[in-house]
Amino acid sequence: MHTTDPRPGFAHRMTKEEINACPMQRWEGVTHVIRTPEELGRAVRALAQESVLGFDTETRPAYHKGESYLPSLLQLAGENEVYLFQLKHLGLPAPLREILADPKVVKAGVALAYDLQELHKLAPFRPAGFVDLGTLAKKAEIKNHGLRGLAAVLLGFRIPKGAQTSNWARDVLAPAQIQYAATDAWVGRELYLKLGEEFPR
Repeated sequence: MHTTDPRPGFAHRMTKEEINACPMQRWEGVTHVIRTPEELGRAVRALAQESVLGFDTETRPAYHKGESYLPSLLQLAGENEVYLFQLKHLGLPAPLREILADPKVVKAGVALAYDLQELHKLAPFRPAGFVDLGTLAKKAEIKNHGLRGLAAVLLGFRIPKGAQTSNWARDVLAPAQIQYAATDAWVGRELYLKLGEEFPR
């Protein structure tokens, strides 16, 4: 998929109105929803070919004081395909923990500390290879640090928010949830590559 040219002038903080004026874009490639050990094996073999992955998680929203939920979904986006791991069915198995602990594989996303802290509640692992896009943006003096703001500033489009607060612990994810979750992970990978182009490390 091709992205549009970024807006000129990274020093400007894009407002919500400016972001909403950008064209909408979603991940439209192949997405795999992984929920069985067999599917997990195939996904991990495919991901072994990747050196840069977009990373994100989704958790069922909590609306009452004292209510909390474990992460429901782990998303990893490769160059051509996105994998959504339903943690409700899989837990956090060793093959996934190995990817999360591999320093040779970049995992790029936003606000990673919280995601990793929550994944640790499913199973212990030592994270390595993670790159927080918000931190990279700050170093590059970009004023927007969230995924949607960075997509607008660097890639020239906005991504949907509709499924953000939906029930990610559903047994079977709705098509809108699948597309939303895949888009977030894909954009993480695209932003990492774009930041590398604009601000070589």
